[in-house]
Amino acid sequence: MNDWLDLAVKPLDSAIYEQALAHQAVLTKPPKALGQLEDIAVHFAQMQGTVKPKLDKVHISVFAADHGVADEGVSAFPQVVTAEMVKNFVRGGAAISVLADYCQATFEIIDVGVKDFAEMDGVISHRAGNGTANFAKQSAMSRDELDIALQAGAEAAQRASESDCFVAGEMGIANTSSATAMACLLLNKSPQQLTGAGTGLDNAGIQHKAGVIEQALALHHSLDSEDKFAVLQAVGGFEIAAMVGAYLRCAQLGVPIIVDGFISTAAALQAIHINKDVQNWMLFAHTSAEQGHRILLEVLQAQAILNLNMRLGEGSGAATAIAIIQQAIALHNNMATFTEAGVSEKA
Repeated sequence: MNDWLDLAVKPLDSAIYEQALAHQAVLTKPPKALGQLEDIAVHFAQMQGTVKPKLDKVHISVFAADHGVADEGVSAFPQVVTAEMVKNFVRGGAAISVLADYCQATFEIIDVGVKDFAEMDGVISHRAGNGTANFAKQSAMSRDELDIALQAGAEAAQRASESDCFVAGEMGIANTSSATAMACLLLNKSPQQLTGAGTGLDNAGIQHKAGVIEQALALHHSLDSEDKFAVLQAVGGFEIAAMVGAYLRCAQLGVPIIVDGFISTAAALQAIHINKDVQNWMLFAHTSAEQGHRILLEVLQAQAILNLNMRLGEGSGAATAIAIIQQAIALHNNMATFTEAGVSEKA
């Protein structure tokens, strides 16, 4: 295992939290009138260790890899789409490319294991393998491959260390199957509870996908409960493992994390399973239309910022939420206090 995995998560600043709450209490509005915007601002203040935080520098890393379980017909799109979309990211034609540009974010694409993909300009190559194995028939990856994928995420987090927040996006045909299998094993849920449409399966396709995942769960039911990486190795994806590594390392470095949708939340669930304190550094961007996402958010007791019926992935929901977080911070930092405005407080 990588040595950095054993490092402690950076503790949050409890004194700043109290000061930020006190600052919110004297702004010219009724208490809690700005609802979740107040919570977001106070959380950011605590993470950044300052009563008046900022969100100017956004770092977005999109991790891409292929999945052997695609051979089971669990996706509405062919596997070649993974490589085609990576090229689209580079050209600036994908949703996350447009949103990253809108956010003026530092934007990078990392190939962690796209099948038969040659190196190309604009893509960081940190390959753990040529796609994972079919987890319905064997373990998705070896421990060495897992270590490489985790390291890819850690290095992305390191590059984001001077940024105000980190967003992880993903691309990989069949990766909702991987995320669903992970969540089922981590939460002891059934595939019928968590399996969704992914890239657009019809009801028959969803049932087939759930059946494939059920077959995989039977195969991997006796995983070592003491090994916190066992689920990730058995049914995860290289890009999902990279997100887990990035989340763990961001929490160690003290970089706020904006978690995207279902696949990103499955990666977050795994990172929190490894170290529960990682969740202290997370905000959850949106509630995905993917069936299992709401369940994962409920388990994590996480209140998502947006609910726009999105299910694209790529980090698109997290990038969309950036503007809301920036507005929450602007309100917190720039509203007048009752004293400054000469406004009477509540009697």
